[in-house]
Amino acid sequence: MYEREFERLKAAGRVYACYETPEELDVRRKVLLGRKLPPVYERKATDAPVPEGVAPHWRFHLDHGSPIEWDDLIRGPQKFDPALISDPVVRRADGSWLYLLPSVIDDIDLGITHIVRGEDHVSNSATQIQMFASLGAATPHFAHEALLVAAEGKLSKRLGSTGVDGMRDAGIEPLALLSLLARLGTSQPVEAKTSLDALAEHFDFATFGRAPAHFDLAEVEQLNAKLLHATDYADVAGRLPAGAGEADWNALRGNVAHLGEIASWLLVLHGDIAAPEVVPDDKILLAQAASAAEQLDWSDEPWRQLIEALKASSGRKGRALFHPLRLALTGQDSGPEMAALLPIIGRDRAIARLGRASR
Repeated sequence: MYEREFERLKAAGRVYACYETPEELDVRRKVLLGRKLPPVYERKATDAPVPEGVAPHWRFHLDHGSPIEWDDLIRGPQKFDPALISDPVVRRADGSWLYLLPSVIDDIDLGITHIVRGEDHVSNSATQIQMFASLGAATPHFAHEALLVAAEGKLSKRLGSTGVDGMRDAGIEPLALLSLLARLGTSQPVEAKTSLDALAEHFDFATFGRAPAHFDLAEVEQLNAKLLHATDYADVAGRLPAGAGEADWNALRGNVAHLGEIASWLLVLHGDIAAPEVVPDDKILLAQAASAAEQLDWSDEPWRQLIEALKASSGRKGRALFHPLRLALTGQDSGPEMAALLPIIGRDRAIARLGRASR
């Protein structure tokens, strides 16, 4: 496809062969800059001699007849003088392609209607608008966003900025990242959305500003947690560890930041945990708790019953009461609501853990 369209442009005189070496071009640029002139490529005469044994690179012939103009969906009206833009190289001497022309051919083939990219591509868009026209295609809408910046400055692969693969490996949900990107740099609040349709519903290029937007991975992490907290079991069932049921998910989802954390909590709910280190005063409380747990009606809010019984027998309340119980029952200092966890841990396992921790 690229070859076919390239041959069409050659026949129409819109691409032409060039023979300068990179060193020659660099010298010419320096000469122009030294004369305080724009370093624009100077076209050779069409009857210039062709060097023997030298493969050409190919440039797109820009039409200097009129300004290149478009109404950018973010930046507003744009205007470029093509005479101040170098005819871009579209194919190297070894036959390989550069980005500009193949991407236009792809966009035409795929029926692309909107091109959304960073503002560092504005001048490329001016060139590509003429390429669309030369191939007889309608020009897509362009939207050039302000570049994202992070702690090290502009996001850059060269500087090792976090990439999508790294976020995926870290357990970031796709919609957490998309929820941020759809609103980053806009006047709209950033909210965790559970579907692309929900994101698209209020997406508006008019809300994007021109100032660089700050990308913060911590914000993606926050959105990830909010998204998981609002996700139904049916939407994650296929990605949960074996044995995780709907009751498990409903009990745990409000306290996980990444889906990978579920596996360790399943051991707390259904497996064995090591007896925690407990101070002597708390061992007395836990012994009382083990006895009280044997008398509970486990079909009716066992955590509430246990707390009420221990308040009466121990006089404790607040953290002094809740923390030793959580530590003995889960092996953790913090986590999901115990009212949701205790029924899943179950009577026998809970009594055994309380008794073991009290000894």
